[in-house]
Amino acid sequence: MRLRGFVASSVLLLASSLSAQDAALHWPRWRGPLETGEAPLSTPPTELSLEKNLAWSTVIPGSGHATPIVVGEHLYLLTAVPLSPKEGEKPAAEAPTPPPAEPREEGRGGRGGRGGRGGGRGERAPLVEHEFRVVAVERASGKIAWSTLVRTAKPHEGVHQTGSYAAASPVTDGKRLYASFGSFGVHALDLSGKLLWSKYLGPMTMRGEFGEGASPNLHDGILVVPHDHEGESFVVALKAESGEELWRKARSEKSNWSTPLIREVGGRAQAILAGATRSIAYDLKTGEELWHTTGMTQNVVPAPMCVDGIVYLISGFRGAALQAIALAEAKGDATSSSAMKWSYAKGTPYVPSATLVNGRLYFFQNNTGMLSCLDAKTGTPHYAQERLEGISSVYASPLAAGGKIYLASREGNIVVLKDGPKLEVLAQSELGDAFDASPIAVGSHLYLRGHAKLYCFAEQGAR
Repeated sequence: MRLRGFVASSVLLLASSLSAQDAALHWPRWRGPLETGEAPLSTPPTELSLEKNLAWSTVIPGSGHATPIVVGEHLYLLTAVPLSPKEGEKPAAEAPTPPPAEPREEGRGGRGGRGGRGGGRGERAPLVEHEFRVVAVERASGKIAWSTLVRTAKPHEGVHQTGSYAAASPVTDGKRLYASFGSFGVHALDLSGKLLWSKYLGPMTMRGEFGEGASPNLHDGILVVPHDHEGESFVVALKAESGEELWRKARSEKSNWSTPLIREVGGRAQAILAGATRSIAYDLKTGEELWHTTGMTQNVVPAPMCVDGIVYLISGFRGAALQAIALAEAKGDATSSSAMKWSYAKGTPYVPSATLVNGRLYFFQNNTGMLSCLDAKTGTPHYAQERLEGISSVYASPLAAGGKIYLASREGNIVVLKDGPKLEVLAQSELGDAFDASPIAVGSHLYLRGHAKLYCFAEQGAR
């Protein structure tokens, strides 16, 4: 089976050791096998409830909003487990010591810290240590196969009242897992849970103590890790096999949470990282800047996407911005060039990423249940800012699978739409949990991580 717009356009394979066909049968990174939020070979059930099509549910120790990934017979996810205060421990008068940074080579970094964190609803730094863990769960049963401790540390600052210390998704090349806990390190493990290496990039000071959450990305043995915060921001490329640093580039950015997108253009791979000041494409091997655009809003969270050679950048905090850029034409400042095919400035998302399937872009307005659907080639709305009954507050990104769009809310409501130019609701349910991680699908199964449990849905008898 040829994957839609994937093999034909010779875009990047999702993981170095996975073929296009194999990658589509898994969910190897944050936004799935096509990095668009689509599960192209999946047919999950339409009705999702505790009474119907629930295959299993499992409690994951600790807290984490990281969306799981799937390879083979296991799901992999991150969690942060708070430890009980030591006997006699009293509240600290100052923030705990941040984790160590590795020595920085002369000439790297480049920009002084900004200090100010801005307004927000971050919480006071916890007074207890946390265990930062990577967890494997059996797909068939929901049983925890292993849980590997990669670091124990006391966070140096709090997180948003709706956030967590485990918000980034891991990524895999089919041989190893790569997990980023931001301030608490980037870690590589084999698929049996053995820790292979760890790399510490230094503590991050996030706007309003909102917490960290940008996921790393991977291509051709190179791991790209963003480090945008209120101090010295940068992006770094590491050798996936060893963690050795290949290059590091300073970024004129404050706090962002967007995940890099990696694509090949003319045989040259580039890592595209969205930003509030500038969105930049870096040469994957050298870190050289290839092109950039401006025009995103403050605090960029949604992940870029690419289909048929068009990259879509989107953000929606204190404004609205959506840009469609032709990769083959992008050079220098592409903002006002012919490479910018169209732009849109209404009802774009703050936290959730968009989803692109069958030439249609789906996205929420800010963090609300107002949904828009645009023609991806022209930017023309099929419908715009339509209110969805039962969905109020949203962090989870939409999932496209089996001709349907799956939407999960922070109130625990699930809405399933028909994929198409008209808004058509197929099913609604309430699961009694809260969902910040995004739904994912592999084969006939849909997985959804809530605050209370990890859920698997499949029709009876599905394999």
